[in-house]
Amino acid sequence: MLSITDHDTLDAYLDIADEGLGLRLIPGIEFSSKWRKIGVHIVGLNVDLKNATILEGAAAQTRARTERAKKIADRLALLGFKDSLQAARVHATGGQIGRPHFAQYLVDIGAVKSTKQAFKKYLGAGKVADIKSCWGDIETVTGWITAAGGTAVLAHPAKYGLTRSKLIHLLNDFKDAGGEALEVISGQQKATITADLASLSNQYQLLASCGSDFHQHHRPWASLGRVEQLPDQCQPIWSRW
Repeated sequence: MLSITDHDTLDAYLDIADEGLGLRLIPGIEFSSKWRKIGVHIVGLNVDLKNATILEGAAAQTRARTERAKKIADRLALLGFKDSLQAARVHATGGQIGRPHFAQYLVDIGAVKSTKQAFKKYLGAGKVADIKSCWGDIETVTGWITAAGGTAVLAHPAKYGLTRSKLIHLLNDFKDAGGEALEVISGQQKATITADLASLSNQYQLLASCGSDFHQHHRPWASLGRVEQLPDQCQPIWSRW
């Protein structure tokens, strides 16, 4: 099985089909969302690509993402970085524009040495080009997914920098919103993180998923399609399909 979960769009599925691929293609999407003013990501798996509710939700997210990109470019222009929006579009290669594309532009022009430094200086939380977007909250986003017959997954929970108590609150609120699964593995991560998230998935009776977290080439910790096996105690999300 394979699922392509691009950020806030289902467009990857417009021109592909799973016939002849030797695998089953699971329609998916990764929605940007917010929880108590904190940005979180909710993955939708096995969604109906023709469902009006999720298509409308994706369109709304695309509009929000486009507006955010314009505002990021305006902030960077105030710092003397011109034409960043055009450069970000080139790096996005026709897809959704995100902060990593602006980060790569800053690397290209020599403003920073790495995309990590770009986030640390300009694009990360609290920095000058950190734009708070009007994403749907977890209740709204989860509603889009369930309306399309899909399963809502809390993506990479260990990457939000939450305290333990906040993570527990997030899991409770996510379940209350209709969430049914937890991404136990996201890219290459420490075994202790995997074990902890596997334990949480069992404790909260959440199905377990895994993903490569691939965004771009030359990132060995998030290589395309490369994921470890889920721990034996997990109930894989694909067991329901």
